[in-house]
Amino acid sequence: MPFPVTHPALASALAAQGYAEPTPVQSAVLEAPEGRDLLVSAQTGSGKTVAFGLAAAGPLLGEAEYFERAGLPLCLCIAPTRELAIQVSRELTWLYAKAGARVVTCVGGMDARQEQRALANGAHIVVGTPGRLKDHLERGNLDLTEVRVAVLDEADEMLDMGFREDLEEILDATPTTRVTLLFSATLAKDIVTLARRYQNDAFRIDTSRREEAHADIEYKVVRVAPNEIENAVVNVLRYYEAPGALVFCATREAVRHLYGALRERGFSAVTLSGELSQKDRSDALQSLRDGHARICVATDVAARGLDLPDLALVIHAEIPTNKAGLLHRSGRTGRAGRKGVSVLIAPHNKRRKVEMLLNSANIEAEWDGAPTADHIRAKDQQRMLEDPILNAESTPEDLELARRILAERSPEAVAAALIRLHRSRLPEPEEMFDAVSEYRPGPKTYQEGERVPYDREKDGVGANAAWFRLPIGREKNADPKWLIPLICRLGHVTKKEIGAIRIFPRETKFEISKDVEARFLEAIKAASAEGDMRIEPAGAPTPQGSRPSGPRPERGPRPEGKLYEGKKPYEGKKPYEGKPYEGKKPFEGKKPYEGKKPYEGAKPYEGKKPYEKKAGGPRPDKPRVEGGYRPETDRTPPKFRKSKP
Repeated sequence: MPFPVTHPALASALAAQGYAEPTPVQSAVLEAPEGRDLLVSAQTGSGKTVAFGLAAAGPLLGEAEYFERAGLPLCLCIAPTRELAIQVSRELTWLYAKAGARVVTCVGGMDARQEQRALANGAHIVVGTPGRLKDHLERGNLDLTEVRVAVLDEADEMLDMGFREDLEEILDATPTTRVTLLFSATLAKDIVTLARRYQNDAFRIDTSRREEAHADIEYKVVRVAPNEIENAVVNVLRYYEAPGALVFCATREAVRHLYGALRERGFSAVTLSGELSQKDRSDALQSLRDGHARICVATDVAARGLDLPDLALVIHAEIPTNKAGLLHRSGRTGRAGRKGVSVLIAPHNKRRKVEMLLNSANIEAEWDGAPTADHIRAKDQQRMLEDPILNAESTPEDLELARRILAERSPEAVAAALIRLHRSRLPEPEEMFDAVSEYRPGPKTYQEGERVPYDREKDGVGANAAWFRLPIGREKNADPKWLIPLICRLGHVTKKEIGAIRIFPRETKFEISKDVEARFLEAIKAASAEGDMRIEPAGAPTPQGSRPSGPRPERGPRPEGKLYEGKKPYEGKKPYEGKPYEGKKPFEGKKPYEGKKPYEGAKPYEGKKPYEKKAGGPRPDKPRVEGGYRPETDRTPPKFRKSKP
């Protein structure tokens, strides 16, 4: 459906930007009663900026076609991060350009004196972060007494970042007659509390679909060994070859390490973290927008509010801490109707945490192993054959050069050179310990009672193999995806030299080729001396419920005779012969309390009645003893009481 009738200047700006139909949140905001406070819950990337820009048009412009001369701010927009504030300022600038609006941005990391001069020259709309707005407010550079509309964008993130006190101070400086528009991805308890305090009879809009995941984001989980996370990130980037990718890490140190690893392999990457200056952040984001860099490695805080064009892939190199973190990270892609992929790198020891995280977010994810080098090369071939450059129109100069090359070389040689040139620009994929063709999940089948014959030529490295054992099994979540890298590291062998693997409840047995058995024995002996996991030789496994192939061997004759022949159990002895305590009685010759009665010769409280003195009443008239102490009335002993004259 087309956009409803709005202000003429805004309608013209929307048409110029190619906005034909409103998004769900934009449509809901336009249908809300005009002049009412709004409490809006919508997913990240759903067009919230244009939505509150349209909602603010009525209180700001009314029936006027243009803004009057800029003076004190009429609209205040607060965003959690510098990037989001700059993005909001950019959106509102083109939306209100034909209405003559003057937009001023106040964010941390910029020149505060330049912002002060801009505010002094007048502004219709001020966009900023809580910290910088509070600083200008306290210095007297910002006067909010004429504000008609206050917008809180991504209020949940601002509260998570600890800006509650700053927000309260800023909103307390605005008139109570203002229109407050509060936008948040989730309506948690603290958001509702903030809305009740600063909104008046707010109209609530909820366009988020909590029962299902973001329809434009495809979630995938990649199972890897703990020491294969970096290689998995490399292969995922190579497999998808997205025009824009965002890789999340938990700490600055992890960001630096992964960024260096990607640059070393030939990826065009930039980094975003809290230690960068504003100029470095701006340069990194500009490189991503210009296409000079394709990958951004960032922390959660640094990437909040980030909106990049053509961002089609999000990789969680480290698992998010909670559901909100997962949704905010993944929400960087799949924006404005575009499709996106969110990939979680899940080590085997964090599998349960990933499952609980996805269940809490109601996300159905596809579980799989990391892309292998063969899969990536097959994908490269497909992408090369579909490359638009093969179908582009050639210029006469290009055709002349092509004829000269074909005159000196064969078409096959020219095509092979083109393939080499294409591959030279791509980083090499990493070899992953994922596809284990030798592994068969035998123990589970054995528990179910099926007979699975074992064929050494088919299931292992052949008859020329030796068996070894590890003291860890299915009860400790043993899995070939991390057992194979462990065996290779401790035994100094490769994956091809490992044969069949059999996982039992408390141990694991595996084959090693006879050609490397001597080297393997020396390596595991040295590893055991250093305190690593113990590996020792073992015999071929014979799991319960299985037997070798072939006919069952015949049983021998049963032994003749009867059990215990010629002997009876307990012969010559009767159980409990005799009587217990024979010849003796308990407490014989003695009676309890003999010769003494309790309280004999004395009665309790003799000569005294309990609680004889009653509280209150006049003090009895009795003479004082030495020291002024009356035994009948005073409770303080004489030695602690001063004598009176």
